[in-house]
Amino acid sequence: MRSTGFTDLVGCRLALQQAPLGGLGAGLAGAVAAAGGLGMVAATGMSPEVLERVLDPLSLPLERVGVNFLVPFLERDAVRVAAERARLVDFFWGEPDAALVEEVHAFGALACWQVGSAAEAGAAVEAGCDVVAAQGVEAGGHVRGDVGVLPLLAEVLEAVAVPVIAAGGIASAPAVAAALAAGAAAVRVGTRFVAATEARAHPRYVDRLIHSRADDTVVTDRFGRDWRLHGRHRVIRSALDAAEAFEGDVVGERSGWPVPRFSATPPDVDTTGAIEAMALYAGQSVGAVRRRQAAAEIVRELFARA
Repeated sequence: MRSTGFTDLVGCRLALQQAPLGGLGAGLAGAVAAAGGLGMVAATGMSPEVLERVLDPLSLPLERVGVNFLVPFLERDAVRVAAERARLVDFFWGEPDAALVEEVHAFGALACWQVGSAAEAGAAVEAGCDVVAAQGVEAGGHVRGDVGVLPLLAEVLEAVAVPVIAAGGIASAPAVAAALAAGAAAVRVGTRFVAATEARAHPRYVDRLIHSRADDTVVTDRFGRDWRLHGRHRVIRSALDAAEAFEGDVVGERSGWPVPRFSATPPDVDTTGAIEAMALYAGQSVGAVRRRQAAAEIVRELFARA
């Protein structure tokens, strides 16, 4: 495909950023990077030492990998570890912070902020960000704004002069083509990659994605019991129903630790218990998830028309 402001800046072959998928492993990032996009490692809750152990074994050059932080949980030393190793450091769920951006730049990386409004995009650029991701309300996981991705993209493109990534509800080739035609410099895809063979999502989570459609998702604020982050998030509706109907305080166990009812952590392959009652994050694009596939195959399908 033709180059864009994103591919020129980041150095990827494709205008694709994998959305960071917290708790589902870092192996996916390397697979997406190998396929031509920007793979993302979710560093939420990681100490600097743990993040080093996650990043250093990645087999691909880290210039095709980014690291994401949720602002309420970040450790400043972990930001340094990310910026020293990865091409891009990505922030979400916090007011754009010029000091954080300066720290990223000081260690040689690019800075990105995911936003939910044109005003927040302007603040991110004013703070020094090199790129912004405009997240529409269609997105799975935590949702920042209230506007659909294409109207939001139009407003953000008018407000800033840096490359803009379109995020939310993008999981098919027509959706990718539409976002790029509307002026996005790249697309950010999450839900589709939960079903990648390289992701560590629990098989019953993936099965629920495969059998869901756009109207099977809902925005709620219930899955945040064990976090300091109590914002809205989009999940599969049946997961909310199952959690509300569940009797008891603990729905399962993950890596030896109890999973409280309404925990924010999605179930991975090591999770046991009532998987259907856990945080099954999914965007309105979930209907495009039809089977489990290798990340490279997903990338090829996404860019078939681009």
